[in-house]
Amino acid sequence: MSHIYFTDRDLGKRFPEILADAGLRIERHHDLFPADGSDEQWLEYCGRNGRIAISHNERIRYTPNELAAVSEYGVTLLIVMGKARFPELAHNFVLTLKAIEALIEAHQPPLIAKVYRPTPADLQRNPQATGSVKLWFPESARQ
Repeated sequence: MSHIYFTDRDLGKRFPEILADAGLRIERHHDLFPADGSDEQWLEYCGRNGRIAISHNERIRYTPNELAAVSEYGVTLLIVMGKARFPELAHNFVLTLKAIEALIEAHQPPLIAKVYRPTPADLQRNPQATGSVKLWFPESARQ
């Protein structure tokens, strides 16, 4: 299945470029929304248009109006975890894509999943190690 991914403004410009260079279909926040637009706007857009949303903002789950938008509009939201440079996070996303897409196919929206980088030990053993993806919301759907 060919998903279209939407990158939130908090991921900058390089993150979506790396995903696009890897062959993913990408829509970028700054191409569609004003910089000061609300998160509810782009969450609604993603839900209504079947986009897979990607953000670095793990607070969305704890912000009532944003979590309500995820639920109301049936959003599939991926939160990229870690305090690394965006190119590193983007490369990990690409390497982890198979697991990400398996989770997306296994669960109906609305959902929020966290995308993690491999551990430093995993990277030392294999510089191309994949990260992992874990369902975060709804809690009742966790395996």
